[in-house]
Amino acid sequence: MAVKIKRPILVGGIGLSFGLWMLELLQGSVVEVGEWGILGTIAIATVIWLFGRNTSPKIELSPVSLPVDKEAVEQAIAQVETAINQLETEAEDLDAVIQLRQQAAQLTPELEREEIRLVVTGGKGFGKTSLLQVLESKWVSQQQTSLSLQETPALFVSTNTKVDAEGTAKEIVLGDAPILANTLLSDLVLFVTAGDLTDTEFQTLKQLTATNLRTILVFNKQDQYLPTERATVLQHLRQRVAKILAAEDVVGISASPAPMKVRQHQSDTSVKEWLEPQPPALASLCERLSQILTLEGQQLVWATTIRTAGLIQIEAKTALNQLKRDRALPVIEQYQWIAAAAAFANPVPALDLLATAAVSAQLVAELGEIYQQKFSLQQAQAAAKTLGSLMLKLGLVEVSTQTIGGILKSNTFTYVAGGALQGVSAAYLTRLAGISLVEYFQEQELSANTGTGQPFNLERLGQKLQQVFQQNQRNTFLQSFVKQAVGRLMPEYPQSKLASSQTAATSG
Repeated sequence: MAVKIKRPILVGGIGLSFGLWMLELLQGSVVEVGEWGILGTIAIATVIWLFGRNTSPKIELSPVSLPVDKEAVEQAIAQVETAINQLETEAEDLDAVIQLRQQAAQLTPELEREEIRLVVTGGKGFGKTSLLQVLESKWVSQQQTSLSLQETPALFVSTNTKVDAEGTAKEIVLGDAPILANTLLSDLVLFVTAGDLTDTEFQTLKQLTATNLRTILVFNKQDQYLPTERATVLQHLRQRVAKILAAEDVVGISASPAPMKVRQHQSDTSVKEWLEPQPPALASLCERLSQILTLEGQQLVWATTIRTAGLIQIEAKTALNQLKRDRALPVIEQYQWIAAAAAFANPVPALDLLATAAVSAQLVAELGEIYQQKFSLQQAQAAAKTLGSLMLKLGLVEVSTQTIGGILKSNTFTYVAGGALQGVSAAYLTRLAGISLVEYFQEQELSANTGTGQPFNLERLGQKLQQVFQQNQRNTFLQSFVKQAVGRLMPEYPQSKLASSQTAATSG
């Protein structure tokens, strides 16, 4: 009866590497060519042949603006149901599923909502509160549409020197911060500034518009500028945001103008001066808001429903990703020790490369199955090559090997014992590759860029590699990992000696 090989990459790659090693032992008299020798050349050529085919171009992760109509809303609701169903098939605790279904059940009635929700946001000291008060007192009562207005806390007041524009926008749109929990329900945003946009403001504005959140850029405090300067600043703002906002959605106002000094000459030649309050100048903004409510009121509600559906879908996918991660970690550990054993048994560096690449390719295939991104043989091979190339390009291989070598040098026995360095390094790099893939797949799932055999976004995968490397480069973690790896590779060696030598090296 024929036996079905379920891991052809792993079996073929490791088998080939061991076969070549045996060939080298039998042909010990072969003249070496340079550092690697003829055998190394054969192995490298084999790696290129095995893993260098069918390399796919990268994909770009960019937000897609869908037409805001009822069909788009129904599609979004259907996607929520799909995500919840997927979670239900794998979740043991169904309480979270029940809560998500209750939230999803409110989406369809939301389509009939008549009230329009408006939010005012922007940096500190830009006049958000004054604008909100004037709108409520002078504009809301004149509208036939039911309206509710609210103001967010001031943005960009973090004590950090670098403000995360994307994170700020997500707080506004998704309500990540508790104080902004209701902002997701907003249909229209007034983004207030008091002059030219800073880069952080601009990036935040881009993030808001990318979510199909209807936005108006409000240039407040115009009274602080000369008339010619006001026109110049307003024109510059419109040019700056031309790719994300229409010119009519950039308006200039003075919500709370400074009092004007009035001087009056009296008949007795004396001069009388006083400060005369100025009325708010919101005509252009009120006119634009009224137009939007009249022409786009229904679309605003639909767009908000789509965003709400997206949030529920993300919550379901996050829960599902956690379940998949719990299944992926044991797989990663299994393959890191397979890689360690293969590299430890092969004293030839070129063959370590071949065996580790085979393990990485099989790991890609199995993680892809867990995350419903099934790879063909060629795609898994190309993905393993991509990971290896990124590790070399980012310098992770060299840094990791040097660090692990330093830890092993603290103990003479383990350092000189054959392929200890190669084995531990192979396990560590395999772990980095596996965790990076998990992080990448989870992000792809949340961003809805999923699909069978989808090519990698190399830039984003590289960023994940760097993040995972930094998280797993702590000295305490590496020492613990090396100790565990040596215990698997050389179980006969007393771990107490390794631990004591590592402690001595650290204290020294």
